[in-house]
Amino acid sequence: MFKILGADGREYGPVPADQIAKWISEGRADQRTLAQPAGETTWKPLAQIPEFASLFAATPTAAMPPAVTPGPLAATPPTETPSAPGARGGDVDVARARAHDLVSGPAIGLIVTGILGISAGVLGILWIAFVMGSAPAMHGMTPEAARMFRLMMGPVGIAARVLGIAVSIFILLGALRMQKLANYGLVMTAAILAMVPCLSPCCVLGLPIGIWALVVLAKPEVKSQFN
Repeated sequence: MFKILGADGREYGPVPADQIAKWISEGRADQRTLAQPAGETTWKPLAQIPEFASLFAATPTAAMPPAVTPGPLAATPPTETPSAPGARGGDVDVARARAHDLVSGPAIGLIVTGILGISAGVLGILWIAFVMGSAPAMHGMTPEAARMFRLMMGPVGIAARVLGIAVSIFILLGALRMQKLANYGLVMTAAILAMVPCLSPCCVLGLPIGIWALVVLAKPEVKSQFN
């Protein structure tokens, strides 16, 4: 028995070797199609699996259909063999819906991270402006220590919080694009920023969510659905 990886990124099977041999004869699978023998964890091209290698040795590559995309369309073959498996509208819709389901969780997590970061930054600026700005130097501080304290709780503190707000807005934007399966590079950058300590808003929250987002974005069935 074997599992086989379709052009839509979905797994089919387990199916017997005879079924896969039939898909090969119909042009719905070729030597590049990935399959996994029962009991194994490694995906291999069909041409590297002994049960099917002889089929490709007997059939010249030139005789294979031109524009064949590796992988079957469904576990049960249709009555009419398509010339380009995986290109039908229904299969594209299913693959895109699955990708939406996979990105939904981490995208919501990044949205929460971004909103919390923006809120924390704004509250931090208000706290510096209205509380620290009017507070006298702490008792017992040397003049130099008091000066550094006011600097860190003044211009430097405000600049750091403005940077945090900007990063949070970028993460929020990336999360919204992730929900729409758009701008893969921007979404990846947002997930990475969410993981950076001190730079990320709510770094304790951002680190696991950023890792979750990167793992999902690395899946072939997700990456292939981005515009």
